[in-house]
Amino acid sequence: MQRKLERALLFMWTISLVATFGSLYFSEIQLYEPCKLCWYQRILMYPLVLILGIAYIQRNVKIAVTSAAFATIGFCIGAYHYSLQKIAFLQEHAAACGRIPCTGQYINWFGFVTIPFLSLTAFLLIGITSFYMMKQLKKGEI
Repeated sequence: MQRKLERALLFMWTISLVATFGSLYFSEIQLYEPCKLCWYQRILMYPLVLILGIAYIQRNVKIAVTSAAFATIGFCIGAYHYSLQKIAFLQEHAAACGRIPCTGQYINWFGFVTIPFLSLTAFLLIGITSFYMMKQLKKGEI
């Protein structure tokens, strides 16, 4: 069981690393300026690269509680942000959230994949894996 949890740590670290590099690609190479909600999601994702990387090196599966907290908050912000982009009622009544509107869609792959969708997907994967790890810890199978 310990091996599965170590792989889960590696999986979460990989997701956070890809999400971080993805957001940096969009802002630094594609020159898409992030809105305020994008920044909040970045604030929650970027530390996970270090936290989960160190946890993997130390084989510290108890970090799942911390990653679950980051992922839950990040998922909620990502879901709200995505809703602002895709639900007409929310688009029309969205408050301005800074210089860049949170309703803007730099990408719209397949008609539904936007940058906040990518973010909430990453947070969802990290969250599900964190809760799985917490369940295994609670069972005491470590």
